[in-house]
Amino acid sequence: MGIFSRFTDIVNSNINAILDKAEDPQKMVRLIIQEMEDTLVEVRSASAKAIAERKELERREQRLQADAEQWQNKATLALSKDREDLARAALMEKQKATQSFEALQKELERVDDHIAKLSEEIHALQEKLADAKARQSAMLLRQQTASTRLDAKKQLTATKTQDALLKFEQYERKIDHLEAEVESHDLGKKSLSDEIAELESQDQVDQELAELKKQLKDK
Repeated sequence: MGIFSRFTDIVNSNINAILDKAEDPQKMVRLIIQEMEDTLVEVRSASAKAIAERKELERREQRLQADAEQWQNKATLALSKDREDLARAALMEKQKATQSFEALQKELERVDDHIAKLSEEIHALQEKLADAKARQSAMLLRQQTASTRLDAKKQLTATKTQDALLKFEQYERKIDHLEAEVESHDLGKKSLSDEIAELESQDQVDQELAELKKQLKDK
């Protein structure tokens, strides 16, 4: 006996309530997912059998319909040859085929209802399974995040880590000081890129000015 004994138990189950009561929620959610997947396989198998049964019934229905038409034609032929006895017998066979055809139609309706219910069950079970897998992913992510944070906190509280961070801060301050000295020497100086950029900007202004003069002259 699994966690869920029937399909309705799975669909109507409250996963949150089950996990809240579980001693090991992760193990429980794995079992729930396994039970759901097994049930889904069973329901899909039942659906496939029902669809195959429907196809067989349709073939039998077509054969009976063809039989009824053939007996009708035979009755017409017999009556045209003044063989009323044969015509009557042919019509009786047609009646049997028609009755069987009507019975098959009712059976097809029953199978169609069964297939429709199985389809609804598959859809409901898939939604429940997706919800369980989403919760499983969320639990794993929370566990990984908590473990990572715990490891980080342990590292940060270690004496060696603190000493290393202090040294890094000292090195960073020295580098900041060196960079500041370099920048102080470069104050007021233009780089080659800056001078070329100024020339390009001036050229663009000259072009726009020339176009503006041309527009005024054309007017």
